[in-house]
Amino acid sequence: MLNDELKTQIANRLTRIQGQLGGIRKMVDEDRYCMDILVQTRAISAALKAVEDLVMENHLNTCVSDAMQNPNPHEKEEKIGELMEIISKFRKG
Repeated sequence: MLNDELKTQIANRLTRIQGQLGGIRKMVDEDRYCMDILVQTRAISAALKAVEDLVMENHLNTCVSDAMQNPNPHEKEEKIGELMEIISKFRKG
């Protein structure tokens, strides 16, 4: 679960990303230089990665930590499986 402070941080970052996306759309409409557009798309990618990092860190500190302390081995296996699946998706994408 995300606490209120983290939700606010993520919401603020996503709002900035939305603004950046609007800026790129405007750049495309104005037929701006391709390299300038690419610089902005990289900035958005980095900003989204930062959001992913916040969510992942929170997940590790809450859900995964709780599962690792749980005496039920199924809980541990489930969380490890989830993490391996998402790590695999991150590598591909």
